[in-house]
Amino acid sequence: MTRSEEQLPRAQRRALTAKRILAAARTLFTESGYDRTTIRAVAAKAQVDPALVMQHFGSKDELFRRAITVSSQEAMEGGQEKLAELLLGILGVKLGEVPDTSLALLRSMLTYPEAAEQVRAANTRQLDQISDVIGGDDAELRAALTVSTLLGITIGRHLLELDPLRTVDPERIADVMKPCLEALTDKRR
Repeated sequence: MTRSEEQLPRAQRRALTAKRILAAARTLFTESGYDRTTIRAVAAKAQVDPALVMQHFGSKDELFRRAITVSSQEAMEGGQEKLAELLLGILGVKLGEVPDTSLALLRSMLTYPEAAEQVRAANTRQLDQISDVIGGDDAELRAALTVSTLLGITIGRHLLELDPLRTVDPERIADVMKPCLEALTDKRR
């Protein structure tokens, strides 16, 4: 913790710590996948005690879930310029190794109504947050197309195992997707 952070109120310090942990988790989930990312490794990267990671997120599954979603605060902080970068980071996490529970949910969403509702609820929250940042008349449509694109890429890589998606480096996918996400999230286009 920096000197300037020490002078902040406790709630703000707590929020900054959670943000630092989440950023570390996103990086490690992207680099190492779900199974090889440990709470201890996330804590070390965020420069906090492992118990603090658990205090903020409760479990590795919850940390992963939060790492693959856009929080309202994150989405609003960067505005449209940073939204595409944030989404590309989340895509990088989704392209890495994902927990079996997430894959089971995705596999089941077309045949099991409860699974479909869970996926719909999570994507609707993300859609609303992205839409708020985009703004404008067609913000909801642009957000829906963005979320659907990310979901489709995730399904193509992990469930359909499409060779071009499965075998290519996630960074290459992000490079190709960047102009697309920038166009979808920029209301001026």
